Amino acid sequence: MGHCSSSSFTAELAAARIGATHNQYARSPRRRGRLCAYLDAYADAPIVLVGEAAGYRGARISGIPFTSERQLTGRGPAEASATIVHRVLAELGVEDDVLLWNVVPTHPGTATSNRAPSRREIDAARPFLDEVTRGRTVIAVGRIAAASLDAPYVRHPSHGGASAFASGLRHMLGR
Repeated sequence: MGHCSSSSFTAELAAARIGATHNQYARSPRRRGRLCAYLDAYADAPIVLVGEAAGYRGARISGIPFTSERQLTGRGPAEASATIVHRVLAELGVEDDVLLWNVVPTHPGTATSNRAPSRREIDAARPFLDEVTRGRTVIAVGRIAAASLDAPYVRHPSHGGASAFASGLRHMLGR
């Protein structure tokens, strides 16, 4: 893989201890490389959608927020929220304008479950959140993200929230 301008950021993230979360970047050059390439590709994206934390079927495996391994490679687990988010962005024609991120970029929970991040974990992850959101329009996805950000809120797409997420995002983006 060639040079990545976001490599110092991804190296810092890989070295970070964010509470009791699983840092999926720590021992995975592949995930770090994917994240670095993703951040570089979306460096000029004017909007960032910020969710709660890396999911066990999403970024914990793929390394990219709101993105499952199946979306990247056609194999591995799918993740419902990731599928909905990418579908809605495509329907609105804004997939190139939106960077996806999480309040806590590492995974709270186990290899087979998610849990809400603690206040301590949210605080520990704040420098990464601030770096990614700087200079962009920020939209919080879900209540935990909304509580952590001074940003407009849309319903999280999980647990029956897909249509509310889509309509909220459509409204916020004026589509």
